[in-house]
Amino acid sequence: MIKENAKITFEKVKYQYDMYLVTDEKACLGKDFYKTIEESIKGGAKIVQLREKNLSTRDFLIRAKKLKEICDKYDIPLLINDRLDIALAVDAAGVHVGQSDMPIKKVKELIGHNKIVGISAKTVNEAIEAQEQGADYIGVGAIYSTDTKTDSDVITKDTMMDIRKSVYIPILAIGGVKLDNIEVLKDRDVDGICVISDILNQEDCKKRTEKLIEKFSKL
Repeated sequence: MIKENAKITFEKVKYQYDMYLVTDEKACLGKDFYKTIEESIKGGAKIVQLREKNLSTRDFLIRAKKLKEICDKYDIPLLINDRLDIALAVDAAGVHVGQSDMPIKKVKELIGHNKIVGISAKTVNEAIEAQEQGADYIGVGAIYSTDTKTDSDVITKDTMMDIRKSVYIPILAIGGVKLDNIEVLKDRDVDGICVISDILNQEDCKKRTEKLIEKFSKL
């Protein structure tokens, strides 16, 4: 009922979040980092999260500035993973935080209520709390185990469906989502997919992004 009553809003957010690209320089396999991201944007990525765990603050800032220039060129929101200071420094569109990071309410106070704040969640309680705190979306996973984030447990279909029934904000599937396994998301009613390796590993990131969007749209 909530979703039906908010039809216009849901159509808008689904369009924004349906193809969510998360960065990882190692996944680029030696290809130019910025060109790889730009090609995915050309292929239809709607939002980009800069996630580089091993960079110094200085290098992270430099990378964020350069990537924001690319995202601004295509009018694509850039989110920063974890680092609120970096997001503020480059005037990013928002941040993505984890359960052990700063509470969403405090993040909103600092970054501004017009900015996007997303959070990872694995349980119904975490998802409900995120919504109550003002999260704009929830990243739910891992759908499959991944090399990118080795500490993530695989989430069951039942848990994902319970989360879907418990919140009305967008939920995005993350963790091991690939072109050849995306069918697992059928009937899970997710609003978007977060992809890292299955785009960045490819020689043609634009084409891979297009194929993922096409396949996801048909689920």
